[in-house]
Amino acid sequence: MLYDNKIWVGGTTNKCFIEPSKANRHGLIAGATGTGKSVTLKVLAESFSDMGVPVFLADVKGDMSGICAAGQSNENMEERIAKFGIENFEYKAYPTTFYDVFGTMGVPMRTTISELGPILLGRMLGLTDVQRAVLSMVFRIADDQGLLLLDLKDLRLLLTYIGDHADDYKLTYGNIAKATVGAIQRNLALLSDEGADAFFSEPAFDVLDFFKTGSDGRGMINVLNATELFSKPLLYSTFLLWLMSELYENLPEVGDLDKPKMVFFFDEAHLLFNDAPAFLIEKIDQIVRLIRSKGVGIYFISQSPSDIPDTILAQLQNRIQHALRAYTPAEQKKLRAAAESFRANPEFDTEAALSELAVGEALVSLLDAKGTPGVVERAFILPPQSFIGPAGFEKIQEITSSNPIYEKYRLPVDPESAYEILMAKYDQSNAATSEAAEEKAAIEEEKQAEKERLAAEKQAEKDRAAEIREQREADRQEDRERRIEEKERAAEIREQRERERQEDRERREAERQARAEERERKEQERREAREKAEKERARKNSPVTKIVNSATTAAGRQIGSSLIRGIFGSLLKK
Repeated sequence: MLYDNKIWVGGTTNKCFIEPSKANRHGLIAGATGTGKSVTLKVLAESFSDMGVPVFLADVKGDMSGICAAGQSNENMEERIAKFGIENFEYKAYPTTFYDVFGTMGVPMRTTISELGPILLGRMLGLTDVQRAVLSMVFRIADDQGLLLLDLKDLRLLLTYIGDHADDYKLTYGNIAKATVGAIQRNLALLSDEGADAFFSEPAFDVLDFFKTGSDGRGMINVLNATELFSKPLLYSTFLLWLMSELYENLPEVGDLDKPKMVFFFDEAHLLFNDAPAFLIEKIDQIVRLIRSKGVGIYFISQSPSDIPDTILAQLQNRIQHALRAYTPAEQKKLRAAAESFRANPEFDTEAALSELAVGEALVSLLDAKGTPGVVERAFILPPQSFIGPAGFEKIQEITSSNPIYEKYRLPVDPESAYEILMAKYDQSNAATSEAAEEKAAIEEEKQAEKERLAAEKQAEKDRAAEIREQREADRQEDRERRIEEKERAAEIREQRERERQEDRERREAERQARAEERERKEQERREAREKAEKERARKNSPVTKIVNSATTAAGRQIGSSLIRGIFGSLLKK
């Protein structure tokens, strides 16, 4: 809110003002989560707009979009307004342009790879020192050869081309290791997965489009929808750093003005410095130091002043410090350091007040008209005049579609750049390679045909030799089988003859045995006959035998005579 051509930040009895001529001396809004930093940012943005100064701010939570709509009265607001004794407090909307890197919640914001440059791109990719050096070399080669690097496909193809022709660049630019090129390509692929393809393209955003006013002369409030971008911290911080760099490089020197040409609010500023290499901190320090002379004020918003490097913190001369919470020794040390950075006020203990501040209350130290830091004041911050909360998708779309700048950036374009030029080289190289390959293929085909012919002849000879060997082997096999058969037949004949000889031997033996048995029988018969004859002679020669024989002979004679008479007597009777 403006008061006597000054920005009334807060305070009732002791009002706290930002002198417009000292607003480009930069500033800091700090405080723990939920202490009122976002409302303070909105109050300052509205005040600069009322003064006719364009503003840029990043909306990381989505609640800054309500600045395009008038605020609404309620009991808490009326109570707060009454506390400041403001009469006829006006709720009003502010001229707003919404931007979105991804093009869904505002005017698309794009830049080119060349405009971002190797330093910021290396930061965005999280490259090592060696990889950043190679990336800088790639940019130098692109400049020397007139190759425009507009989008990621331009850079990726150029990296591929340089990797393929590294020996051609070795003497002029130094060694380019393929492993390093591959590492950069891998990080580019990860960046592409995060949606960076939408960010790198034409038409590139012109930061001078920020410097517009509404139809009533109020400064345009440029709101970047960063709810999605904020989830990619490196992309978010590098993008905002690029915006500051563009402002610094494109704006002329203007010296001290009655009011700034633009005010840039950097929310969640700690992301800019997390893991940032020393050379990048130096670059930010340089921009912050020198951009003041170009009429731009930069205000960092973070939870603690300790989130900002000391060299940069020393340049933030307009400070609004909300409550800090100190539950650990480290946090107590930070609270003490924050209190000591203020010009002491004898009316209260600054360190104690830091932990006691209510929501919406802050310790405020601002530069006076002479540029001297004011004594720290404990003050409630004024309420915003615009709507507190998100405006909603439909409202944002309505405002965006009716903004003339939307047509300028709505559709991406893809002019001829490094990708097309290098693809043409690859096509020519491929055509020459293809022709050479075809000629080589024809020669190889002839060689192959000759080789196949010789191989066929050799194979035919092998086949003939194999057939001869097979025939010879068959003949030898037949001969072996014939000899085996002859041997078997000879063996059978020998066996037959042996059987016949055995049978003949057995027959002769049987005959001999029979003759022997016959001789033995006859010999036995002769022995028996001799024995019988001897016995008969012995019997005949014995006395008894002789008596018996005589008797027998006599009896025999008598009997014989009787028989004869009887036979002949019968015959005579007949």
